[in-house]
Amino acid sequence: MREFFKNIKRMEAEVMGINERNIDFIYQYNKRSDYKLADDKCLAKEIFSAHNIPCPTTYGVITHLSEIDLVWQSVQCHQKLVIKPAKGAGGKGIMILRKEKEQWFSGSAAVSVAQIYHHVANVLFGLYSFGDNDKAIIEEFISPHSFFGDIYADGVPDFRIILLEATPLMGMLRMPTSASDGKANLHQGGLGIGIDMENGLLKTAYNGKKYMSYHPDSLQQIEGRPIPYWDQLLRMSKDVAEVFPLRYLGVDLVIDQVKGPMIMEVNVRPGLGIQLANKSGLKSTLETIKTK
Repeated sequence: MREFFKNIKRMEAEVMGINERNIDFIYQYNKRSDYKLADDKCLAKEIFSAHNIPCPTTYGVITHLSEIDLVWQSVQCHQKLVIKPAKGAGGKGIMILRKEKEQWFSGSAAVSVAQIYHHVANVLFGLYSFGDNDKAIIEEFISPHSFFGDIYADGVPDFRIILLEATPLMGMLRMPTSASDGKANLHQGGLGIGIDMENGLLKTAYNGKKYMSYHPDSLQQIEGRPIPYWDQLLRMSKDVAEVFPLRYLGVDLVIDQVKGPMIMEVNVRPGLGIQLANKSGLKSTLETIKTK
């Protein structure tokens, strides 16, 4: 029993809650007027491009219903692409498309142009953006590096690194599963895999219920795998933090098979599930940086 209460006290000292995160870090270190730069992926990509930070190429942006057909016709030269809401969150509203013999597919299902237009219209109406009107971004599809395919072949995994004052604090790999339908987001059934930040090694995976050293679908080993481009990923996250006006932020990165590391987006309210993935709390780490 003594050990139980000892562990509870240790967790209270280390794990940061959502109120602490909001009050002590998001509100204190970030100006509210700058939130939109992270919340709107179009604005974020303008900052990346201005500082030559690699990110997926934008093929087109749709802001009004009347533009859908014109922009859609202009991207027909591509065989793979992604449609996403500019202000979406949690992976909602993302449609990944590939073309075979002039037929578009989303996953294994064929989709008609009318269905694609309907999806874009829903994006513009704000269906995936908390009720606000939104823009639809059509951008380059990222072909995940073989490192990810060796673990699990479906979906696009990404890395999340949380930084304060451009100092990386904690990171995790978000890996899709069959339950997440190709999405990497934890609350949609993806895995959170902790990262040994110093050595660039994967730690155990967490699926919201238990920890495991292997992928639950492929059964491939996860723990102990060295992450390719790790130093470059860390450097890129710092580059973003140094040019973005947010002092506390989460940076999401991917590794393309051909182009290497790229920035996907910036998050002004990075989730706290990263602590579970790493079996470690952010509080003490953040306080150490805060008092420097």
